Amino acid sequence: MTAALRKPAAGPARPRAAHADSRLPQILDAAARLFCAQGFQGTTVRDIAQAVGILPGSLYCHFSTKEDLLAAVYTRGVDQICQAVLAAVERRNDPWDRLEAACVAHLEAILRDDDYARVVVRVRPGEVSAVGERLVHERDRYEALWASLADALPLPRRADRKALRLMLLGALNWAQNWYRPDGPSSPRSIARQFTALLRQGTETPA
Repeated sequence: MTAALRKPAAGPARPRAAHADSRLPQILDAAARLFCAQGFQGTTVRDIAQAVGILPGSLYCHFSTKEDLLAAVYTRGVDQICQAVLAAVERRNDPWDRLEAACVAHLEAILRDDDYARVVVRVRPGEVSAVGERLVHERDRYEALWASLADALPLPRRADRKALRLMLLGALNWAQNWYRPDGPSSPRSIARQFTALLRQGTETPA
């Protein structure tokens, strides 16, 4: 039986304290949607405020800057994908089954209508220097789950588990660029194919 996968500690990027009648949920939803559709640089505070139906200055009751708002969206996206992966692997013991389940959960999160998860994949920390370190912290928090999954795989002694993990995550994330909802493959079938190919490659004698 494999060791339990621990949920990583939550990151530091959090919005300011809000009032009970706050429109914070609508602000976060609108920001996530616009960051996905227009990119972070292409989205203005005015765009977000207009989408929510408030004045631009009202956003600053919740966030000091647009970058802080991005960090909050990014953190929620990481939280959601972490929860999906943890739930997917929770009742599985075989390391390969757990990896496949994690791949399915990851792809379903980033290929379906989850703007928060897609922001995590699409926005690179280096593009937003003001909160870059915070975004890297959140990204590392998520990748720690995958490090645990890779460490549990029955691989040859010389196998580079970090390289394997990065290669797999890169392939999964790149699916956003070519996946079509009306195509022949579902996120689940794609994830299973990726895992099967990876397993076959590592089990083939050198």
